[in-house]
Amino acid sequence: ALTGTPVENRLMDLWSIFNFLNPNYLGKQAQFRKNYELPIQRDNNQVQSTILKQLIQPFILRRLKTDKSIIKDLPDKIENKQYCNLSKEQASLYQAVVSEVEEQLEDSDGIQRQGLMLSTLMKLKQICNHPVQFLQDDSQFSAQRSHKLERIIDMLAEAIAEGDSVLIFTQFTEIGDKLSHYLSQEQHYPCYYLHGGIARKKREKMIEDFQDPESPPSVFVLSLKAGGVGITLTHANHVFHFDRWWNPAVENQATDRAFRIGQKKKVMVHKFITLGTLEERIDQMIEDKQKM
Repeated sequence: ALTGTPVENRLMDLWSIFNFLNPNYLGKQAQFRKNYELPIQRDNNQVQSTILKQLIQPFILRRLKTDKSIIKDLPDKIENKQYCNLSKEQASLYQAVVSEVEEQLEDSDGIQRQGLMLSTLMKLKQICNHPVQFLQDDSQFSAQRSHKLERIIDMLAEAIAEGDSVLIFTQFTEIGDKLSHYLSQEQHYPCYYLHGGIARKKREKMIEDFQDPESPPSVFVLSLKAGGVGITLTHANHVFHFDRWWNPAVENQATDRAFRIGQKKKVMVHKFITLGTLEERIDQMIEDKQKM
């Protein structure tokens, strides 16, 4: 068995793999949860963490791309977080959604309550991106209405001016549509957009054109799920995560479209977080998962 991501969201992922390969090696599911998952994830118990590492060590062979003894000529990867504020319009919409759901939660329970929370999280993430995504109307997709969009426009200008190409990942196809149109029509950048609805031949042609060493500095907007695995885009050395996904392994896989063998430049990874919103909570969850 081979996997590059034995733990994606929680330690129980690890138990599932081991129980398939060697049943009961890590005990029953309830035992594993009591002895390892809860103490390590909830209490950060280093003793139980060490014991678990010792148990699985004989079965783990870990190699990192950053290890120069494995890949000697791979450039460095530098990750940074770009903190943005809500615009006045975004802040007003955000507070309105929060106030509305607080009232609705008082009259809901069970599955209805869970569904309400999930739909609210989605709405808040949309607002953090741009009011247009939440409102679903034909109003202007402008940088003045979203500090996140304003920030990425400034950073793109710097990267393109330096002769660098860029990848922009988003989990939302609607924001991918808006971004690609805005960047190509308003900012006049060579821009590609890859999502799940793109036919294979067109997809391959876009990748080939983008990867052409003679092509000018370009922007490639990608759906996180459709463009996050299985392709090489080393012509880019800037990776922007416009919105964050709950699973760090998915984000890392997306980043690795540029950070892989064949990359000649230092890779800069920019992760956008809107202050005072659930995006800060998502970022903290990602950090906690990466520590496991």
